[in-house]
Amino acid sequence: MNNSISRLLEETTCPIRDALWKDIRFSPAFLAILRTAEVQKLAHIQQLGPVSLVYPSAVHTRLDHSIGVYHHAFQIMLSLLRGDQGTFTDEGIHGFLCAALLHDIGHFPYAHALKELSIATHEQLAAALILSKGELNDTIRNAGIDPSFVAAIIDETIPSFDKELLLYRSILSGTLDPDKLDYLNRDAFFCGVPYGMQDASYITGHLVLRGGNIALEEEAIASVEHVLFAKYLMYRNVYWHRGTRSATAMVKEAVLTLLEEGAIKETDMQNLDDAQFFSLLKAKGGAASRLAGLVRQGRTFVLVDEKDHDDARPLDRMAKGLAGRMETERKLEVVLSLPPHSLVVDIPEPISFEASIPILKSDGTISTFQKEDQLFQSDISSVFAKCLRKTRIYCERDIGKDAMEKAVASLSSKG
Repeated sequence: MNNSISRLLEETTCPIRDALWKDIRFSPAFLAILRTAEVQKLAHIQQLGPVSLVYPSAVHTRLDHSIGVYHHAFQIMLSLLRGDQGTFTDEGIHGFLCAALLHDIGHFPYAHALKELSIATHEQLAAALILSKGELNDTIRNAGIDPSFVAAIIDETIPSFDKELLLYRSILSGTLDPDKLDYLNRDAFFCGVPYGMQDASYITGHLVLRGGNIALEEEAIASVEHVLFAKYLMYRNVYWHRGTRSATAMVKEAVLTLLEEGAIKETDMQNLDDAQFFSLLKAKGGAASRLAGLVRQGRTFVLVDEKDHDDARPLDRMAKGLAGRMETERKLEVVLSLPPHSLVVDIPEPISFEASIPILKSDGTISTFQKEDQLFQSDISSVFAKCLRKTRIYCERDIGKDAMEKAVASLSSKG
């Protein structure tokens, strides 16, 4: 047995029980990292935010997910180490596992509702927390791990020419990364739907190292298709469900209104959990407090118009960008004689179904997924993405589809 594998198994003597993956192996040093305040905060951020309004059992947390990502990273390392010829160092392995555990500590509250608003990504915020002096930094150092190495794996904007570190980056963020292997399974499990379930152990068991890069053995190529199909179905039925998007758009409207008024700054929303976030909105009063209160009560706006997103359509052009979206909402409210902040336009961010993992063929040569797979070519991936992305308009009361279409047409003719 590889010496690094032996040491990993020998030191991980503190199992944690998980609903999906059962016993997950932790060492005492990693258990100490898990117990820090920065990590425990994730127990108070729901992984899927507004999805629980549609699927009530989807109340699992970012902490659950982070432990799951660590688990898959551990399994991937065990698989890669079986054929390793000196690529990995013990220090690097521990740094990678630490990065997997901590990858979400900078995450904003309420799922991805605030993703468009941030001047810094949650990966950059995670790196900043890891590098800051305090309990987390000290605990990482006490585990014999360099915090700067961990931060640079998570935050790809940090320059690095370290080959081992760059390899860990590619593992943590790729087609079959530990993040995706956990969230697709976990989200499907807690929503009670079958779409996202993956044979994770089969996938991790067929990952190999070739030419200094991670690759997938040819016999497991269908698992990539499965992941991409699962991602499509989860977005269609869970992440971008019309009820989920209504709540997301309302919360985004509340935050944008406060930012526009100068009542808060984007940095005010960093390092908050869900309860702190909604307390902040409630404390500011006005439209933001009302919208947040409605969402908390499950009283989301009604869908009154839905079209495939089209950059060439006048409404989609006018509502491009957050500022344009708010201006379009105000104009529609005027045309429809609606009160301010009783209508929201929702346009999800672009999404990709491209896969880029190298494939190790049975003859020992390396190919690409695009070359070996006959289904997920770029045109099919584009169709998947286009089918998912909708421009939706929600109102506090049902004003009728005809009235909304007339209002949109009126606005389009003026713009």
